[in-house]
Amino acid sequence: MDNHYESVGKLVEALRRCRRCPQMQFSPVSGGPVSSRVILVGQAPGTREPAAGRPFAWTAGKTLFRWFSDVAGVDEDSFRATVYMAAVCRCFPGKTAAGDRVPSRIEIENCSSWLDSEIALLSPGLVIPVGKLAIAQFIEPVPALSEVIGQTRTVKRAGKRFDIIALPHPSGASPWHRIEPGKSLTRRALELIRDHPAWKNRVR
Repeated sequence: MDNHYESVGKLVEALRRCRRCPQMQFSPVSGGPVSSRVILVGQAPGTREPAAGRPFAWTAGKTLFRWFSDVAGVDEDSFRATVYMAAVCRCFPGKTAAGDRVPSRIEIENCSSWLDSEIALLSPGLVIPVGKLAIAQFIEPVPALSEVIGQTRTVKRAGKRFDIIALPHPSGASPWHRIEPGKSLTRRALELIRDHPAWKNRVR
């Protein structure tokens, strides 16, 4: 896959045409061609996102955007307009008896080139991985959430060096962010994001 795009718009156009993973459902979901110094990396779309045509379009998104509104003073529309929204996998993986199917290793590898291209093109100062699957794309082995949430780490990927400030997944499936120490660590992470230089100057 071509990792060199002349603009973020061209990259997003190519992403939306991707059909590399036959087990995935629907078509790729993108937050759109936002030229930002901040990239948020989710895990994968749910059932609602393909129809809505944007990531974090349902319950988890409501929680996520409430966090940023409460701590950083940025509402959903402003967030979507100023932060590039990516994901580990861009298509809905489908359902299993236990819930949403976890993407396979091959599917994650297939989609990783999109994230590499986005990082290479945008040269972010800050990446916000949301949830363990997203955190795993930057830190291996994945530490316990209590050892990574509420911290700033510097990593390198796609030839770029940048900070990451991780967040827990805002899904209602896990109570981690609603009980201690997760509640306090999540707020600390949001405060670190709010105060980060790339966040303050995220619009190019």
